[in-house]
Amino acid sequence: MTDLVPNPRRQVLEQTLVEVRARIAILEAALDPAHGQFTGQKVWTGPKARTFTEDLSARRTRLRQAARALLDTLEEECRSVPEKVPSSAVRH
Repeated sequence: MTDLVPNPRRQVLEQTLVEVRARIAILEAALDPAHGQFTGQKVWTGPKARTFTEDLSARRTRLRQAARALLDTLEEECRSVPEKVPSSAVRH
């Protein structure tokens, strides 16, 4: 019978996920103050202001989509790695 032990690769991926989630939260919120200011009150008006606000909103959306895609990829990789492996498979 083979003893199963925690998979070191899975542990590294799980720790990386924790760190990436924290950093993604910062990234996702990075444009929120500017977005809130330009969409919540009239700080600048006119066609150029409208174009700027639309561009800011689009960039904010793309930033969040890219961050989510990165997190999804990392989560998928983590799910594909077994939690436990035979002790003989772990390199010391």
